[in-house]
Amino acid sequence: MVAPTSPADVGATLKDNREESLPPLLFVLTIVTGLVDAVSYLSLGHVFVANMTGNVVFLGFAIAGAPEFSIAASLVAIAAFLLGALAGGRLGSRMAQQRSRFLTFAVVAKLGLVGVALLVSIALGDGELVRYGLIALLALAMGLQNATARVLAVPDLTTTVLTLTLTGLAADSTLAGGTNPRVGRRLLATGAMLSGAAVGAFLVLHMGIGAVLALTFTLLGFNAIAAYRVHSHPAA
Repeated sequence: MVAPTSPADVGATLKDNREESLPPLLFVLTIVTGLVDAVSYLSLGHVFVANMTGNVVFLGFAIAGAPEFSIAASLVAIAAFLLGALAGGRLGSRMAQQRSRFLTFAVVAKLGLVGVALLVSIALGDGELVRYGLIALLALAMGLQNATARVLAVPDLTTTVLTLTLTGLAADSTLAGGTNPRVGRRLLATGAMLSGAAVGAFLVLHMGIGAVLALTFTLLGFNAIAAYRVHSHPAA
């Protein structure tokens, strides 16, 4: 006779299923990182909205007087990113035990920020204030995303930084005496950001900012729906 499944076993299974659903959602966010950094660097004045390491370096370049780099743009991006990360951290501290629900809220909030950026780019066109507004909105969204990935702490899926991922590929390889842990995930994360950057750059160069932001909004919309389905799965 088979013993009945206990509520604890059911809860563990549901939790495991939810955890397994997180990496695909984070891969999409990694693609988004490539898209928005293509927009910011190529169209908003040599600044990143997701890669803050690059922005700190760019700020140093601008302080030294290097052409095509802006102190103001770098500072706006860094400040907005920190505000987004602060919001994501506070949200995460309240919902850390409801990981899929937390991700759903974060993606929906980011969807709203990108949606506003899309409307701004369409309605207001070019201009210095528009440029800084887009930098701020996108950096806010990416700060929120980065804080979300930090709270979820899925190995090798930070969604915005690949330095440690690439380091792991080499340092944990069999050539280095390691066992190649999560090599597939690391390669997929690298490919996701690369593809996002390539597609984003192509669209910026041939169709404009609006096309990239529209694609980003669409991807986030599907991601929000998928995250909600993961969160609501037990009720179904």
